[in-house]
Amino acid sequence: MLKKIIIRNFALIEHAEVDFSSGFSVITGETGHGKSVFLGAISMLLGQRSDAKVVREGADRCVVESYFDISGFGLHGFFEENELDYDNECIVRREVAASGRSRAFVNDSPVSVALLKELGSRLIDIHSQHQNLLLGDGNYQLSVLDTLACNKEQFAVYGEKYAAYVELRKEIGRMKAELEKNRNDEEWLSFQCEELGAAALKPGELEELEQEAQELSHAEEIQAALYGAYSSIDGSDGHTMLQALRDAATSLMRTSSHYPAAGELSERLESCYIELKDCCSELEQRAGSVQFAPERLDFVEQRIAQLLGLQKKHRVSSIEELIALYKSFTERLETITGGDDEIREAEKRFSELKSELAGLAGGITEVRESAANSLQQGMKDILVNLGMPMIRFEVEFTATDDFTSHGCDNVTFLFSANSSSRPQPLCDVASGGEMARVMLALKSIVASETRQPTVIFDEVDTGVSGVLAERMGRLMQQMAGENRQVISITHLPQVAALGAHHYKVYKEETEKGTITNMIKLEEQKRVHEIAQMMSGEVLTDAAVDNAALLLSKSKNYGSNN
Repeated sequence: MLKKIIIRNFALIEHAEVDFSSGFSVITGETGHGKSVFLGAISMLLGQRSDAKVVREGADRCVVESYFDISGFGLHGFFEENELDYDNECIVRREVAASGRSRAFVNDSPVSVALLKELGSRLIDIHSQHQNLLLGDGNYQLSVLDTLACNKEQFAVYGEKYAAYVELRKEIGRMKAELEKNRNDEEWLSFQCEELGAAALKPGELEELEQEAQELSHAEEIQAALYGAYSSIDGSDGHTMLQALRDAATSLMRTSSHYPAAGELSERLESCYIELKDCCSELEQRAGSVQFAPERLDFVEQRIAQLLGLQKKHRVSSIEELIALYKSFTERLETITGGDDEIREAEKRFSELKSELAGLAGGITEVRESAANSLQQGMKDILVNLGMPMIRFEVEFTATDDFTSHGCDNVTFLFSANSSSRPQPLCDVASGGEMARVMLALKSIVASETRQPTVIFDEVDTGVSGVLAERMGRLMQQMAGENRQVISITHLPQVAALGAHHYKVYKEETEKGTITNMIKLEEQKRVHEIAQMMSGEVLTDAAVDNAALLLSKSKNYGSNN
């Protein structure tokens, strides 16, 4: 629960440091003095959206820091999952710079705003007047029932099956669409496969053919060059390179006995002779193999044209890409043949999954209906005490058209404050004051099933007065039991008098301008504040006496309960 909050340079708050206690606390103050500013600071601390506008004018940043006692609220697992240091005291800090940049920390470890928001939802539930609109939201109504039904484990199993159900449904749709497209393209695919298959494509063939075309186109020129080189090396006139090398090697060898270096040179020339003779043989052989073949050249050029034409047609740049395309077309044709079987198999799995999901959803509906019965009775008991003796509160179930992420149920909260009126959707018929009491009753029931440490009500008692205001205050007082902290921002003296702790928000003018602050009121100042709430601007003795009586009465009520 919230133990302390420190606020620096947030809107009109220059510096405020407030300690909170367990039990029921109230916050009062004149309209416009900044109660909503304090609530805004807490909301920002819990991960709500913020920007540079919240930074007090002239400051470089605003900081909101709080200390929470989280012992006994089952948050150890959350801290482990998010790799945060756990301690019974949790320190949460949020900073917003004048530039708009925001930073968040939990126990001095930087965290994302999303993580801060998730943690904040486990620490504090802030209920403001606009949240009454949630009573008309079917998803909110379902979440209330699920909280009371304690069906998290059921939902975990259902959620896994539902995710598989949605994914398989998408896959079947994709398979059908692909099969339909392939069937529409079947004739075209068959033609492409026949054409590419008939082309008997081979990797690297185009490069080989282009090289062969070059040789065939210049056969006479190549043959003349080869024969010319051969004749230069081993001509018919006897004065050839080969003979000259042999003669030089022999001459050097004769004098090698007198001059050893001549022997080495002779051996080297002999090696040159052997290599040159080998080249000469290859030149003769290649010259003989090069033939001008017009028919072969014509075939090669036609084949090259065919391959290039296929590449251009299919907008690819290589034979390898054509081969890959041919494989793709073949596979698509094969899916047309086997596609129906695959779809039938997938639909069989889908049908089995649907049956499993129906059973799980049915189980969720059962526990929801049981929770709804308890909720209807609990709401009636509380609302009768809150001035609605003829209240009728019902939970109406209707089935969804298909499975949803939250099961197969739509629920509607039905309401009637009169015995003569048929219950209708709550948001259509309840007045503002009735909506406030219904929401308070709902929060009271839900609070008994949750382990949330702190609940803050922002003027939930708007629209009521007198004995009803006192009863609403007592209900909040009762909610604060069982290790829970309840804080109510109120304008009603009947509610303010019931708080075990009383805080006042006020404005004052300083040299730095207008600032907002909050203080905890002691006994005499409480009497004065509640009397001021009763009498208005002019404080009367009667108001002071009535305030003291209210406080005394609330103490007696608290000690008896």
